[in-house]
Amino acid sequence: MPLQADTLEKLIKDAFSDAKITITDLAGDNDHWSVVIESSAFAGKSRIAQHKMVYDSLQGKMGGELHALQLKTKVLK
Repeated sequence: MPLQADTLEKLIKDAFSDAKITITDLAGDNDHWSVVIESSAFAGKSRIAQHKMVYDSLQGKMGGELHALQLKTKVLK
């Protein structure tokens, strides 16, 4: 079963409480998402470390319930 936008947002928000999150369904199937996340938690971290933090927040759903994720992270100012 695909991962719904509200579930995706909750997983991210639980890990990054100050996050500003923009979620776009790329294919209209709840299976291919584009997510932009702005959070102060990314300050001082490399882009790779930021993305790993986000993947960790997804609790193993990437590759299962969540098929594809286009990810952009930014430091919240």
